[in-house]
Amino acid sequence: MVISSLADSIVRGVESVGDRVSETFFEPVIRLGVTGLARSGKTVFITSLVANLLDRGRMTGLVAKQEGRITASYLQPQPDDTVPRFDFESHLSALTGPTPHWPDSTRAVSELRLSFKVQPAGLLSGLQGPRTLHLDIVDYPGEWLLDLALLDKSYEDWSRDTLEHIANRPQAEAFLAKARVIDPTASHDEPLAQELAHRFTDYLNAAREAGFYDCTPGRFLLPGDLAGSPVLTFAPLPVSGASRRRSLHREMERRYEAYKASVVKPFFRDHFARIDRQIVLVDALGAIHKGPQAVEDMRRAMADILSTFRPGRNAWLNRLLLGKRVERILFAATKADHLHHLQHPRLTAIIEALTRDARDRASFAGAETAALSLASLRTTTEEMRHHNGDELPCVRGTVLDSGKQAAFYPGDLPEDPSHLLGPARKGAEGWLGEDYGNMVFAPAHLTLNPGDGPPHIRLDRAAQFLIGDRL
Repeated sequence: MVISSLADSIVRGVESVGDRVSETFFEPVIRLGVTGLARSGKTVFITSLVANLLDRGRMTGLVAKQEGRITASYLQPQPDDTVPRFDFESHLSALTGPTPHWPDSTRAVSELRLSFKVQPAGLLSGLQGPRTLHLDIVDYPGEWLLDLALLDKSYEDWSRDTLEHIANRPQAEAFLAKARVIDPTASHDEPLAQELAHRFTDYLNAAREAGFYDCTPGRFLLPGDLAGSPVLTFAPLPVSGASRRRSLHREMERRYEAYKASVVKPFFRDHFARIDRQIVLVDALGAIHKGPQAVEDMRRAMADILSTFRPGRNAWLNRLLLGKRVERILFAATKADHLHHLQHPRLTAIIEALTRDARDRASFAGAETAALSLASLRTTTEEMRHHNGDELPCVRGTVLDSGKQAAFYPGDLPEDPSHLLGPARKGAEGWLGEDYGNMVFAPAHLTLNPGDGPPHIRLDRAAQFLIGDRL
């Protein structure tokens, strides 16, 4: 086993070095990871980003576009034949067609390659022709990213931590009621194991719906072709120390270790460990609407996500010899179009505060980090409305459920983010004297001029931070 693992690592290392030599000296490649937790807008972000990099009329914040140095951009076949292609064309048709609707959300890893012809800048720019730069966009569920923390945990540690976190959550009552009355040291019983796994999966789905973000293992939520397999048929049990062979506890422990070996490690090895740049999308407005506990849970999840990265600068020699590290990480609060632009600075300050611990850790390790608020696809227009003698900054759009136009005021976000983060850290059950609303808008009907991508808010600034230096 050890020799086989070592040989596999050597072969992969040789292949990796070969790829990096080619990328460094011929046509460089940037691998951009796009992730976020449920309903953060990953699919819409990638679709709008690619559309706006192909038709750059709205990308005024991208310096290479301002200077006219991008001479062409085009989609190419993805280099990895074993990974599904991100279905850009279908998703763009869903957003911009005659009956616009939101595309299906991310449920597995997918990739897309976008290539650029770029005229070099600097003193030698007049002596060189355009060079080719490839952007490989890797889309993956954020729940899978949280699973990477399991690699450092034993089954006993994971069970203890999980049971402590869910002890007071009403969503976990059915699972805990069963887990507390069984004998983990008794002989393994497959129907009992399946019942425990099903109840635990039901808890994870209910917790995610309620606004909790520590919902691991992630494949329990997005099982794909693993549904019903033993590797997804385990649950945390209240037991410590070793158990006898063929006991329920021993079998649960074996399946947990199999999950790490067969599901988590291949994802890290084949996808995550190869990423250069990363954007983490955050539905901060949705968490604020759900209350202080959801905000605190999101803050902890962002810190956990950052702990899985290996941030640091990629000098070409380090990349060639020592392996990749994530160079730049952007935390983006999505759905900024649900707020009037007067509140955008407050939303940006909130996402900066929410991710402060994570960004400090990345910066200390040498990665460049940033936070901003954006809307990958703008679905609303802005207006001011009179209410009780005040002028309220509102947005107007088509409500998803009813299909009717409505004006929306989500509440006045605080100028000081500590007014949200303080009660969240203290475990408050609600916002004192405040009520933050949330509304789901449908995509607006679009008429795009030639050369323009879909309307957005600060997507160009996100692109400048993530890839602008390489363009």
